[in-house]
Amino acid sequence: MNIEIRNHIFNNFKDASKNDIKNSINDSIKDGDEITLPGLGVFFELIWTNSTEKEKDKIINTIDTSIKKEL
Repeated sequence: MNIEIRNHIFNNFKDASKNDIKNSINDSIKDGDEITLPGLGVFFELIWTNSTEKEKDKIINTIDTSIKKEL
C-alpha cells in the first residue's frame, strides 16, 4: 500500500491552529500509538529542514541526552 504520508499530514493540518497542532502532538505522544509516529516524523522533518545549524545541534543534543536518560 502506497500512502503519501507527507501530503496527508500537510492536508490534515493546512488549516489547523497552533493549538490544534500542539494538541495533536501531545495526544500522539500521550497515547503511545505507534501509528502516529510517521506523522510526527513529518513534523520533525519540517523542523529539521527549517532549522539553522545551531538549532540542529541543540536538537541533536536534546535527543542524545534524552536517549541516555531512557537507558
